[in-house]
Amino acid sequence: MENQQNTESTIKMIADYMENGYLENIIDMFKHYPEYYPYIGTMLGDERMGVRIGTFALVETLTELDGNNLTASIPGIASLLNSPSVTIRGDAAHLLGIIGHADALPYLEKALYDQHELVRENVFEAIEEIKSSR
Repeated sequence: MENQQNTESTIKMIADYMENGYLENIIDMFKHYPEYYPYIGTMLGDERMGVRIGTFALVETLTELDGNNLTASIPGIASLLNSPSVTIRGDAAHLLGIIGHADALPYLEKALYDQHELVRENVFEAIEEIKSSR
């Protein structure tokens, strides 16, 4: 229970920093603490637009600096493909495409049949991005 509370408070701190524009500090945190990578999905699902936009910037930067550790974020991001929010589902598909790792393909292939056309388009584009980067 205590470990879960620590995790939740760490995610909240990172999201609050992100909302306040401390992206460079967060990038440094992720480089030093790879155990934070699984938190990316929770950050992308945050209700604050600034946190979600910052999460995209974080992943885009980490893709260049530390792409190997990003695979740890795939299950958390992929879980958002089941979000009730069309925006979150589309963002999750797009972010998996940015990461560009084949581990995301099984999740994306299941989401090809999403009820919303925009999500299906994002999923298709993400799959194409991953397959073209192999």
